[in-house]
This record gives sequence, C-alpha cells and structure tokens, in this order.
Amino acid sequence: MKVTVLDSCVGCGACAIINPEVFDIKENKAVVNVDKIQNSEDLCIDAAISCPVNAIEIYDY
Repeated sequence: MKVTVLDSCVGCGACAIINPEVFDIKENKAVVNVDKIQNSEDLCIDAAISCPVNAIEIYDY
C-alpha cells in the first residue's frame, strides 16, 4: 500500500488522531511515515475516509 498526502491538505490533524503511527502534522500539513504503513493499512483507509478535503490518496500494489 502507498499512502500520499496532496498539497490540498489543510493540516486539520484528523489523520494524525486516527492513525498517529503513520500520520503527523508538520508545518500545517500532514506527512506520512512510510515505514509504519504496513501494519496499519485499515487505519490509513479510515484516515483517508475521514479527511475533510480528501487530501489522502491510497494506492494498492
């Protein structure tokens, strides 16, 4: 699974609350810790669904 955050991110922090292992807020934008994605795919999907501006894209390999 590949997770990316688009430039449209507003830094609301919803993703970091849902999945703090993978998402963090830096300089008013979410960033992804790619090393932690493998064991929390379901929470990554939940974070993407909860994003108010649809700034999280998930690609399945």
